[in-house]
Amino acid sequence: MFVVVNGFRMHYQVYGPAKSRPLLFVHGFPLSGAVWSPLVEILKDEFRLIIPDLRGFGESELIESVQPGVIPAVSLEQYTDDLFVLLEEIGEDRPSVIIGLSMGGYIAFDFYRRYTSDVFAMVLADTRAAADPPERRIERYKTAQAVLTQGSAVVADAMVNKLFGPAAPRDLREQWHANIRSIRPESLAAALLAMAARPDSTELLERILCPTLVVVGEHDSITPVEEAKRMQRAILAAELAVIPYAGHMTPVEQPQLFAAALQGFLRAVG
Repeated sequence: MFVVVNGFRMHYQVYGPAKSRPLLFVHGFPLSGAVWSPLVEILKDEFRLIIPDLRGFGESELIESVQPGVIPAVSLEQYTDDLFVLLEEIGEDRPSVIIGLSMGGYIAFDFYRRYTSDVFAMVLADTRAAADPPERRIERYKTAQAVLTQGSAVVADAMVNKLFGPAAPRDLREQWHANIRSIRPESLAAALLAMAARPDSTELLERILCPTLVVVGEHDSITPVEEAKRMQRAILAAELAVIPYAGHMTPVEQPQLFAAALQGFLRAVG
Protein backbone atom coordinates (compact mmCIF):
# COMPACT_ATOMS: atom_id res chain seq x y z
CA MET A 1 0.00 0.00 0.00
CA PHE A 2 1.05 3.59 -0.61
CA VAL A 3 0.15 6.94 0.89
CA VAL A 4 1.46 10.42 0.07
CA VAL A 5 3.48 11.67 3.05
CA ASN A 6 5.27 15.04 3.09
CA GLY A 7 5.50 15.15 -0.69
CA PHE A 8 6.51 11.56 -1.50
CA ARG A 9 4.79 8.19 -1.86
CA MET A 10 5.49 6.07 1.19
CA HIS A 11 5.09 2.32 0.95
CA TYR A 12 3.76 0.52 4.01
CA GLN A 13 2.07 -2.69 5.04
CA VAL A 14 -0.47 -3.31 7.78
CA TYR A 15 -1.33 -6.65 9.34
CA GLY A 16 -3.43 -7.79 12.26
CA PRO A 17 -6.68 -6.81 14.03
CA ALA A 18 -7.51 -3.12 13.79
CA LYS A 19 -8.46 -2.94 17.47
CA SER A 20 -5.27 -4.49 18.79
CA ARG A 21 -2.24 -2.58 20.04
CA PRO A 22 -0.48 -0.77 17.12
CA LEU A 23 3.17 -1.61 16.63
CA LEU A 24 5.17 0.73 14.37
CA PHE A 25 8.24 -1.04 13.00
CA VAL A 26 11.10 1.22 11.92
CA HIS A 27 13.87 -0.42 9.92
CA GLY A 28 17.56 0.41 10.02
CA PHE A 29 20.23 1.43 7.52
CA PRO A 30 20.71 0.33 4.77
CA LEU A 31 17.61 -1.84 4.92
CA SER A 32 13.85 -1.67 4.32
CA GLY A 33 10.62 -2.78 5.94
CA ALA A 34 11.39 -6.27 4.65
CA VAL A 35 13.66 -6.73 7.64
CA TRP A 36 10.52 -7.29 9.73
CA SER A 37 8.87 -9.79 7.36
CA PRO A 38 9.97 -12.89 9.33
CA LEU A 39 7.94 -11.63 12.32
CA VAL A 40 4.65 -11.09 10.53
CA GLU A 41 3.19 -14.61 10.70
CA ILE A 42 4.19 -14.91 14.35
CA LEU A 43 2.69 -11.61 15.53
CA LYS A 44 -0.16 -10.66 13.20
CA ASP A 45 -2.95 -12.50 15.04
CA GLU A 46 -2.22 -10.66 18.28
CA PHE A 47 -1.07 -7.17 17.31
CA ARG A 48 -1.58 -4.55 14.61
CA LEU A 49 1.66 -4.39 12.69
CA ILE A 50 2.48 -1.20 10.76
CA ILE A 51 5.59 -1.69 8.63
CA PRO A 52 6.72 1.22 6.43
CA ASP A 53 9.69 1.73 4.15
CA LEU A 54 11.43 4.97 5.11
CA ARG A 55 11.70 7.57 2.35
CA GLY A 56 14.04 6.35 -0.36
CA PHE A 57 14.17 2.77 0.93
CA GLY A 58 12.30 -0.32 -0.19
CA GLU A 59 9.38 0.77 -2.35
CA SER A 60 9.09 4.30 -0.93
CA GLU A 61 10.07 7.26 -3.06
CA LEU A 62 12.89 9.56 -2.03
CA ILE A 63 11.86 12.95 -3.42
CA GLU A 64 10.67 13.12 -7.00
CA SER A 65 12.76 16.20 -7.87
CA VAL A 66 16.09 14.75 -6.72
CA GLN A 67 18.53 14.37 -9.59
CA PRO A 68 21.04 11.52 -9.85
CA GLY A 69 24.24 12.34 -8.01
CA VAL A 70 22.61 14.97 -5.79
CA ILE A 71 22.22 14.25 -2.07
CA PRO A 72 18.84 15.50 -0.84
CA ALA A 73 18.69 17.31 2.48
CA VAL A 74 16.99 14.68 4.64
CA SER A 75 17.25 14.83 8.42
CA LEU A 76 16.53 12.25 11.06
CA GLU A 77 13.68 14.49 12.20
CA GLN A 78 12.13 14.26 8.73
CA TYR A 79 12.12 10.47 8.88
CA THR A 80 10.32 10.82 12.22
CA ASP A 81 7.80 13.32 10.87
CA ASP A 82 7.11 11.03 7.91
CA LEU A 83 6.14 8.26 10.32
CA PHE A 84 3.99 10.59 12.40
CA VAL A 85 2.10 11.70 9.28
CA LEU A 86 1.78 8.08 8.12
CA LEU A 87 0.01 7.18 11.37
CA GLU A 88 -2.34 10.13 10.89
CA GLU A 89 -3.05 9.23 7.27
CA ILE A 90 -4.01 5.65 8.09
CA GLY A 91 -6.24 6.78 10.96
CA GLU A 92 -4.10 5.47 13.80
CA ASP A 93 -4.51 7.93 16.67
CA ARG A 94 -3.68 5.65 19.60
CA PRO A 95 -0.26 5.70 21.25
CA SER A 96 1.91 3.16 19.45
CA VAL A 97 4.73 0.86 20.35
CA ILE A 98 7.73 2.19 18.42
CA ILE A 99 10.09 -0.63 17.46
CA GLY A 100 13.34 0.66 16.01
CA LEU A 101 16.24 -1.37 14.65
CA SER A 102 19.65 0.35 14.41
CA MET A 103 18.95 3.68 12.61
CA GLY A 104 15.32 2.96 13.44
CA GLY A 105 16.35 3.23 17.08
CA TYR A 106 17.74 6.73 16.45
CA ILE A 107 14.36 7.59 14.95
CA ALA A 108 12.56 6.04 17.93
CA PHE A 109 14.51 8.33 20.28
CA ASP A 110 13.52 11.34 18.20
CA PHE A 111 9.90 10.18 18.07
CA TYR A 112 9.81 9.91 21.85
CA ARG A 113 11.56 13.26 22.27
CA ARG A 114 9.06 15.17 20.10
CA TYR A 115 5.89 13.08 20.19
CA THR A 116 6.04 11.68 23.70
CA SER A 117 2.30 11.34 24.24
CA ASP A 118 2.00 9.25 21.06
CA VAL A 119 4.41 6.59 22.34
CA PHE A 120 2.97 3.78 24.45
CA ALA A 121 6.20 1.79 24.65
CA MET A 122 9.54 1.44 22.86
CA VAL A 123 11.65 -1.43 21.66
CA LEU A 124 15.25 -0.37 20.95
CA ALA A 125 16.89 -3.10 18.91
CA ASP A 126 20.60 -3.20 18.07
CA THR A 127 21.03 0.55 18.39
CA ARG A 128 22.78 3.16 20.52
CA ALA A 129 21.93 6.49 22.16
CA ALA A 130 25.24 8.28 21.63
CA ALA A 131 25.86 10.55 18.66
CA ASP A 132 28.66 9.81 16.23
CA PRO A 133 32.15 10.84 17.34
CA PRO A 134 33.96 13.14 14.88
CA GLU A 135 35.89 10.34 13.17
CA ARG A 136 32.70 8.38 12.57
CA ARG A 137 31.00 11.43 11.05
CA ILE A 138 33.92 11.88 8.66
CA GLU A 139 33.67 8.23 7.70
CA ARG A 140 29.96 8.62 6.93
CA TYR A 141 30.65 11.72 4.78
CA LYS A 142 33.28 9.84 2.80
CA THR A 143 30.98 6.86 2.30
CA ALA A 144 28.16 9.15 1.14
CA GLN A 145 30.40 10.61 -1.57
CA ALA A 146 31.71 7.18 -2.55
CA VAL A 147 28.26 5.71 -2.97
CA LEU A 148 27.28 8.55 -5.31
CA THR A 149 30.25 7.95 -7.59
CA GLN A 150 30.59 4.18 -7.33
CA GLY A 151 27.04 2.99 -6.62
CA SER A 152 25.17 1.25 -3.83
CA ALA A 153 27.46 -1.79 -3.93
CA VAL A 154 29.94 0.32 -1.94
CA VAL A 155 27.65 0.11 1.08
CA ALA A 156 26.55 -3.46 0.41
CA ASP A 157 30.13 -4.71 0.20
CA ALA A 158 31.23 -2.82 3.29
CA MET A 159 28.32 -3.70 5.53
CA VAL A 160 26.80 -7.05 4.75
CA ASN A 161 29.21 -9.15 6.80
CA LYS A 162 29.11 -6.67 9.69
CA LEU A 163 25.33 -6.94 9.82
CA PHE A 164 25.23 -10.67 10.52
CA GLY A 165 26.50 -12.96 13.23
CA PRO A 166 28.83 -15.88 12.45
CA ALA A 167 25.96 -18.38 12.30
CA ALA A 168 24.04 -16.55 9.55
CA PRO A 169 23.84 -18.68 6.38
CA ARG A 170 25.47 -17.50 3.18
CA ASP A 171 22.19 -17.26 1.27
CA LEU A 172 20.81 -14.84 3.87
CA ARG A 173 23.86 -12.62 3.51
CA GLU A 174 23.58 -12.75 -0.29
CA GLN A 175 19.89 -11.88 -0.16
CA TRP A 176 20.54 -8.74 1.86
CA HIS A 177 23.58 -7.83 -0.19
CA ALA A 178 21.28 -7.76 -3.21
CA ASN A 179 18.63 -5.79 -1.30
CA ILE A 180 21.16 -3.13 -0.33
CA ARG A 181 22.53 -2.89 -3.88
CA SER A 182 18.99 -2.19 -5.12
CA ILE A 183 18.64 0.96 -3.00
CA ARG A 184 19.13 4.24 -4.82
CA PRO A 185 22.59 5.73 -4.06
CA GLU A 186 21.06 9.12 -3.26
CA SER A 187 18.89 7.49 -0.59
CA LEU A 188 21.88 5.85 1.06
CA ALA A 189 23.90 9.05 0.95
CA ALA A 190 21.04 11.08 2.45
CA ALA A 191 20.63 8.62 5.31
CA LEU A 192 24.36 8.59 6.01
CA LEU A 193 24.40 12.37 6.38
CA ALA A 194 21.23 12.30 8.50
CA MET A 195 22.80 9.79 10.89
CA ALA A 196 26.02 11.79 11.07
CA ALA A 197 24.07 14.91 12.08
CA ARG A 198 21.80 13.24 14.61
CA PRO A 199 21.76 14.59 18.19
CA ASP A 200 23.10 12.68 21.16
CA SER A 201 20.28 10.91 22.99
CA THR A 202 22.29 9.77 26.02
CA GLU A 203 20.73 12.36 28.34
CA LEU A 204 17.27 11.43 27.03
CA LEU A 205 17.59 7.89 28.41
CA GLU A 206 16.89 8.82 32.02
CA ARG A 207 13.81 10.78 30.91
CA ILE A 208 12.22 7.85 29.11
CA LEU A 209 9.24 6.85 31.24
CA CYS A 210 7.36 4.54 28.91
CA PRO A 211 7.86 0.76 29.05
CA THR A 212 11.05 -0.04 27.16
CA LEU A 213 12.69 -3.20 25.91
CA VAL A 214 16.31 -3.13 24.76
CA VAL A 215 17.18 -5.95 22.35
CA VAL A 216 20.63 -6.89 21.09
CA GLY A 217 22.18 -9.77 19.22
CA GLU A 218 24.71 -11.81 21.15
CA HIS A 219 27.27 -11.31 18.36
CA ASP A 220 26.36 -7.76 17.32
CA SER A 221 29.65 -6.07 16.40
CA ILE A 222 28.07 -2.75 15.35
CA THR A 223 26.18 -2.05 18.60
CA PRO A 224 27.60 -4.60 21.06
CA VAL A 225 25.89 -6.13 24.08
CA GLU A 226 27.68 -3.77 26.49
CA GLU A 227 26.20 -0.81 24.61
CA ALA A 228 22.71 -2.27 25.08
CA LYS A 229 23.34 -2.92 28.77
CA ARG A 230 24.34 0.72 29.30
CA MET A 231 21.08 1.89 27.72
CA GLN A 232 19.04 -0.58 29.73
CA ARG A 233 20.60 0.58 33.00
CA ALA A 234 19.97 4.24 32.16
CA ILE A 235 16.29 3.85 31.27
CA LEU A 236 13.88 3.53 34.18
CA ALA A 237 12.79 -0.11 34.58
CA ALA A 238 13.86 -1.04 31.06
CA GLU A 239 14.22 -4.71 30.20
CA LEU A 240 17.05 -6.33 28.25
CA ALA A 241 16.85 -9.24 25.82
CA VAL A 242 20.06 -10.66 24.41
CA ILE A 243 19.26 -12.76 21.34
CA PRO A 244 21.61 -15.74 21.05
CA TYR A 245 23.29 -16.70 17.75
CA ALA A 246 22.41 -13.31 16.22
CA GLY A 247 24.43 -10.32 15.05
CA HIS A 248 22.99 -6.88 14.19
CA MET A 249 20.02 -8.27 12.21
CA THR A 250 18.20 -9.89 15.11
CA PRO A 251 14.68 -10.06 13.57
CA VAL A 252 16.11 -11.65 10.42
CA GLU A 253 18.65 -13.99 11.98
CA GLN A 254 16.52 -15.22 14.90
CA PRO A 255 12.89 -14.22 14.23
CA GLN A 256 11.37 -16.76 16.63
CA LEU A 257 13.55 -15.59 19.52
CA PHE A 258 13.05 -11.92 18.67
CA ALA A 259 9.28 -12.39 18.47
CA ALA A 260 9.20 -14.30 21.75
CA ALA A 261 11.05 -11.48 23.53
CA LEU A 262 8.70 -8.93 21.97
CA GLN A 263 5.56 -10.90 22.84
CA GLY A 264 6.64 -11.41 26.44
CA PHE A 265 7.36 -7.70 26.84
CA LEU A 266 4.14 -6.51 25.21
CA ARG A 267 1.92 -8.94 27.10
CA ALA A 268 3.45 -7.77 30.36
CA VAL A 269 2.91 -4.05 29.68
CA GLY A 270 -0.57 -4.52 28.20
